[in-house]
Amino acid sequence: MYQEYFHLHGRPFAITPDPRYLFLSERHREALAHLLYGVRVSGGFVQLTGEVGTGKTTVCRALLEQLPEDVDVALILNPRLSSLELVATLCDELGVDYPRDVASIKTLTDCLNRHLLENHARGRRTVVIIDEAQNLGADVLEQVRLLTNLETAEHKLLQIILVGQPELRDLLGRRDLRQLAQRITARYHLGALSAAETRAYVEHRLAVAGADPRQGLFTRAALNQVYRLTGGIPRLVNILCDRALLGAYSANRPRVNPTIVRRAAAEVLPHAGTTAGSRRARPVWGLGMALAILALSLLLLRQSAWHPPPAAQTSRTRAPEVAAGRGQEPRTLAVPPAPTGKTATAVSPAQETGGARPPRAVSPTVPVPAAGAASLSARAAPAAPVAPPPTPRLARLLAGTDAEGGSLLAWQALFRLWQVPLLLNDPLDPCRQAAAAGLRCYHYRGTLAQLRRLDRPAIVWLERADGQRIPCLLRGLDDGRVRMQVAGKAVSLPLDQLTAAWDGEFILLWRPPVQVSRLRLGDQGPAVGWLRQHLAASGLPLAATGDRFDPPLEAAVRRFQAAQGLRVDGVAGPETLIRLNLRVVGEKGPRLLDRAARRHQGA
Repeated sequence: MYQEYFHLHGRPFAITPDPRYLFLSERHREALAHLLYGVRVSGGFVQLTGEVGTGKTTVCRALLEQLPEDVDVALILNPRLSSLELVATLCDELGVDYPRDVASIKTLTDCLNRHLLENHARGRRTVVIIDEAQNLGADVLEQVRLLTNLETAEHKLLQIILVGQPELRDLLGRRDLRQLAQRITARYHLGALSAAETRAYVEHRLAVAGADPRQGLFTRAALNQVYRLTGGIPRLVNILCDRALLGAYSANRPRVNPTIVRRAAAEVLPHAGTTAGSRRARPVWGLGMALAILALSLLLLRQSAWHPPPAAQTSRTRAPEVAAGRGQEPRTLAVPPAPTGKTATAVSPAQETGGARPPRAVSPTVPVPAAGAASLSARAAPAAPVAPPPTPRLARLLAGTDAEGGSLLAWQALFRLWQVPLLLNDPLDPCRQAAAAGLRCYHYRGTLAQLRRLDRPAIVWLERADGQRIPCLLRGLDDGRVRMQVAGKAVSLPLDQLTAAWDGEFILLWRPPVQVSRLRLGDQGPAVGWLRQHLAASGLPLAATGDRFDPPLEAAVRRFQAAQGLRVDGVAGPETLIRLNLRVVGEKGPRLLDRAARRHQGA
């Protein structure tokens, strides 16, 4: 219904697992890295747990796509089986021939063992993924443990991944299952998305569905509301955002605002309906309190009339001054509370609802106080009205450009730093033009510490007071300050002004040292030889020759990643290759940090 209205190719928030919409947050990537590590160490169990809807199935699907070609996978989605049924299902999934008229675990296990030995002789491995494993009975889990006894003198023949809800951890903590628990070689508990990850998740799915990022179908305040109401659970985010888009379509609104999100939540999220009911009850309670306070005030006023204080005459003489406004209490503006631990830009009610009221100029560097703090500070303030702080230079520069103009200026400046021309009349986008010059784009959502480690100038998206995101070039990081190019002007700003307006998204250019930008276990070729040679040159205990990505090379990659403060997954991806280029090869090109900062970081 709403797809045509918003010019979308499909429903971006359908709960069916469409691989086109795959979004891996930092914690999803960590979970995937744990699974891949557990699979590659050969044998035993790997445990993945998480609350309902956190994306465990998404991680498993990503795992299936990244498994090497020499791995056979059996996927068991219905674990409510007896021991015999589970072994038979496992044989069926792996294509194991067994006599159908003989129903015994011994017969099935013998057939399975022969199949696994033949697989091992052909250089193949076997992985079993059991979803909803918290529903397995203790006797079935014990049978699963016995299956891992199928082994050669050097290797386990079966790798088992248990995926389930948090109850799986409690189940495996039982004393009678301690033998199985001791065989778990990798564990990971998948939590919900953070507020920033929730925003990135929604924007990613909208972009895949064909939404124009400049259109901003959800206001920033609406995305914050989505996070608060769903707790960052991806499945609930999908349900709520789908209903919110339908609500905006029904109301003929061009964007989803917080009011639409709250109405949608009341319809599709059970707990939100309860909360809304509680909110509806508050006015009644508040009315009663107001009447009680009014009665008490009248009583006190009456008492003061009977017993006038000595200063009554003085108060009467000051009344005209108060009426003129010179002594009245300053008014305060209601501002939505900022996300925990982060500064935020105040948003006027007109902005939230799409009204025509002009936005109030607010400094994006001033932290928004918690609810109630503004009014308390106002009461304690002097009687004279307090003027708002001046708008920072960054806010003024952002207000003077739009997303399209800022993007063009930022890309031109970034290409100049790499001494590569950006052709405005070229039909290729900047990243494809960069590829033609031997460069690559790395687009990610991370932290300032991550940008420091990568040490390359980057385009970052800063948010204006009206919520529009403007691309700007971050070209230098010093101690407490940043050097940027905003709307074509070079500026030096305090670091906190950047962090207040930046949501973590960035894109940078780098020069890959080899033809590929990702190397992992099982890969072969000259690129692997280059990686091995330079890791050995960095001082790691590793043979300097060889074109195969073997376990010792993977271990060396992990040690290098840990030493450089990178995500430790054993895969030589863009971040690992960028750091290796800077740390070992000494690759030339524009740097983000000054020399003192690079010496401190060891780059």
